[in-house]
Amino acid sequence: MKAKNTISGKALRLFLMTMFAMISLYSNAQLKGGHILGAMGLQSGTQAPENTLSVYVPAYIYTANCLRNGDGDNMGNPDLTMFITGVGANYVSDFKILGANYGATILLAGASNTIQGSYVDSKSNFAFTDMYVQPIQLGWHNKKADFVFSYQMYIPTGKYELGGSDNSGLGMFMNEFSAGTTLFFNEKKTFHFSALASYEINGKKKDTDIKTGDIFSIEGGLGKTFYCMNAEKTAPKGILNAGLIYYFQYKVSDDKIPVGNFLVLEPDKDHIGAVGAEVNYLHIGCMTQAGFRWVSEFGAINRFQGNTFFITLAHVFSLKKK
Repeated sequence: MKAKNTISGKALRLFLMTMFAMISLYSNAQLKGGHILGAMGLQSGTQAPENTLSVYVPAYIYTANCLRNGDGDNMGNPDLTMFITGVGANYVSDFKILGANYGATILLAGASNTIQGSYVDSKSNFAFTDMYVQPIQLGWHNKKADFVFSYQMYIPTGKYELGGSDNSGLGMFMNEFSAGTTLFFNEKKTFHFSALASYEINGKKKDTDIKTGDIFSIEGGLGKTFYCMNAEKTAPKGILNAGLIYYFQYKVSDDKIPVGNFLVLEPDKDHIGAVGAEVNYLHIGCMTQAGFRWVSEFGAINRFQGNTFFITLAHVFSLKKK
């Protein structure tokens, strides 16, 4: 009987130690959503012109230089760089819905070192990641302001396994709704400010009851448009946009992280802010565009803090009937 009690006592201590370790690990952890901060900047509330098809290659680079806890204190330097690239397409038609042009977007991408949350230091190789599909995109154009509304989903096509160090996806289906505007301060629409707000609703992670909380993001910028004229000064040969950009992101509802069968952790919600700069140029003759964004983060709570770089190359096809 004494031997049985000793074994039971050891098993209980082992169980309690395991539970304590899991609680210590996850009590301040925050799970990441699918929204890629920095993907939008100047004129984020403006839809592309109607009857166009834009094929683009994005390159997203995020360098995490510190991890902040719930008090904003530095908990360490992770030396982690996340990378995403792929091929996407954005189509805008002349079909009207409620006075807006209808459009749609898709992105097929791969990722390396996919960040799962504030407690994961992932070192995964480059692999196919979650798919981005935007089946509804509406854009309105007015003299003094543009407006956009969209619904997008993130489909869990990337590899995911709970606790895996080589995950390329987040293992959950995500729904997101966005609305935004670009305000123009002069008749030529060359001086502008934009804001795009997005609300992300996340499902449970694959084969678990873990659920990432809802996430609110806002991003945009204040910029100036310059028309680069040809040698004869008769027509523009290119359009240059430059200015300051920003983003903010807030976890709106708590993450749900079950520990055992009787305890569900709800860590303190994370948030982040960032400011930076953007420059992009469209060559009208060949309808090719190149853009660069850099954003430096600040005020991180319960998450990584670092720098975001976003490079885009795109070609715009005109679908207007001749």
